[in-house]
Amino acid sequence: MDIKKDETAVDASPRDNDVARGELESVRPELITLKESGDNLVFEAQAALVNHAVQKMGMGKYQWGLFVLAGYGWLCDQLWQTTVSDALPQVGVEFTPQHSAFLSLALIAGLVCGAGFWGFGADLIGRRLVFNTTLFIAGVFGIAAGAANSFVCCAVLCAFIGFGVGGNLPVDGAIFLEFLPASHQYLLEILSVWWSIGQVIPAVTAWGFLPNFSCSADTPVGQCKKADNMGWRYLMYTMGSFTMVLWIIRFFFFRLRESPKYLIGQGRYQEAIDVLNSVATFNGITQPLTLNDLEQVERDFSITHEVTPVDRRTAVKRAITTSLKPTGFPHVKALFATPKLAYSMSLIILIWGMIGLASPLYSNFLPEYLATKGAEAGSTSVAITYRNNLIIIVCSIPGTLIGGWLINIKHIGRKGTLGGALIVSAIFLFAFTAARNQAQILAFNCVATFVQYIMWGALYCYTPEVIPSVHRGTGTGIAAAFNRICGLMAPIIATYVGFTSVPVFVSASLYMAAGFLSFALPFEPMGKASL
Repeated sequence: MDIKKDETAVDASPRDNDVARGELESVRPELITLKESGDNLVFEAQAALVNHAVQKMGMGKYQWGLFVLAGYGWLCDQLWQTTVSDALPQVGVEFTPQHSAFLSLALIAGLVCGAGFWGFGADLIGRRLVFNTTLFIAGVFGIAAGAANSFVCCAVLCAFIGFGVGGNLPVDGAIFLEFLPASHQYLLEILSVWWSIGQVIPAVTAWGFLPNFSCSADTPVGQCKKADNMGWRYLMYTMGSFTMVLWIIRFFFFRLRESPKYLIGQGRYQEAIDVLNSVATFNGITQPLTLNDLEQVERDFSITHEVTPVDRRTAVKRAITTSLKPTGFPHVKALFATPKLAYSMSLIILIWGMIGLASPLYSNFLPEYLATKGAEAGSTSVAITYRNNLIIIVCSIPGTLIGGWLINIKHIGRKGTLGGALIVSAIFLFAFTAARNQAQILAFNCVATFVQYIMWGALYCYTPEVIPSVHRGTGTGIAAAFNRICGLMAPIIATYVGFTSVPVFVSASLYMAAGFLSFALPFEPMGKASL
C-alpha cells in the first residue's frame, strides 16, 4: 500500500516514534491490505515505521551504491537483448538455420522463466540470493555462447543467459525501492538510465567487431567459415566477460543487506532492525526504529503476530512449504484478493504484455530492418547500419532522465507520463514507416526511442510502487514474465512476415492501445511512500 508522507514524522526525535505512529491513522487498506485481517494491518503499520526510519536516514552512501549496483542488473537485462539482436544476422549467416530469428526467441524464453522463477523466489527466500546469483549465471553462459559450434547450441546457451538476467528487472528494482526514502522514490525511474546504457555498450562493441570480423554480405550460403566470421563471437566473449566483472563487483565489493520489509514479513524483527542499523552506520548516521517499536505495533492492535520469528533457514523452509500447500501460492492469490486489486493487477499485466510484444517488434530486429531500408536508400554498408543503430540507442538516455522529471509533475504523475509516452511513441512509429531515406529513418527512430524510454522508466517505477513489498517480487515477476511471453511472438511474426513495415505497424498499434489503458489504472503513487 502507499502511505502519504508525514513530514512531521520525518522530523521527529531519533528515538521517539510516537509521532511516526501517527502515520498509522492515515493507513488506507487499498493497495497493501489484501485482506481485512489484523495480520496485514500489523505489517502495514510496521512498514510505515520502516519508511519513517529510512526517510530519517535519507539518501546516503548505501542508497547511492545500491543505485549503481542494482543498475548493473538492469543494464545486463538490456545488454544481452541488444547483444543477441546484433549478433543474430551473423549467427544466421554462419550456421544457416531455417529461422535465424529463433535465436532471439530462445533468449526471450529464458527471460520468461527467469522473471517468474527469480521474482517468485525473491518473496520466498529473500532478495539477497537472487541479487548475488543472476549476473554470475548470465556471465558464464554468455562467454560459453561465443564458443557455440552450432545454431542449436548457441540458442540453448542464450536461453540460459536469459534465465540469469530475467530476474534483474523484478528483483533489483524492488531491492532499490525498499531502501529508498519516500522523498527520492523518483530515482526508481532514473534507474532506467542503466537500461539505456545497457543498449549502448553492446552497440558500440558490435560496431567495432561485426563490420571488421564478419563474412561479407555476398558470401554464398553455407560458405561462411568460423575463422572469417569471428565478430559475433568476439561480441559474446566481451559481453560475457563484462557481465562477470559486474558480478564480481556486486558480490565481492558491496555487502547487500536483506530488505527489512521482507524480514518483517517473515517475522524476523531483530534482523530487520539489525539491517537498518547497519545501513545507518554505513551512512554515518543513526536511525530511530527499535525492536520494541515493531513489537509495540502488535500490542497497539491487540494482535499476536501469527508469523513466529525464526532463523533464516527455518523461515525459508516455512515460506516454501506454505507455497506448496493445496491452497498454494499465497503471494499470487494476495495480488487478486479484492476487486480493486484484481482490476489493478490485471491491467498492469495486460499493459506489460502489450508492450512486451510491441517493443521487440520494433527494437530487436531494428538492425536488419535498418539494413533493408538502407539498401533502398542506396547504402548497404554494415558499418553504416550499426552506426545508425548506435545513434538511435544513445537517444534513450536523455529520455530516461526527462521521464524522471515528468513523473513528479502535478496532474501528470506516473500514470500520465506512462500513458502519454506510449501514445506519442505510437505516433512516431507510424510516421517512421513512411520514411524513405537514411536521414528520415534516423530522425524518426531517434525521437521514437527518446519517447519510448520515458515510457519504460515510468512503467518500471509505477509497477513496484503499487505492489506491496511482501508480494513485490511475485507481482513484478508475473508482469515481467507475461511481458516476455508476449515478446516470444515477435520472432515468429518477424520470421513469417519478414523485416517489412508490418511489424512496425503492429508495434505502434499496441503502444497506442496500452497508452489509453494506462489512464485507466486505479492508483497514482506519486507523492506517497510505497510499502
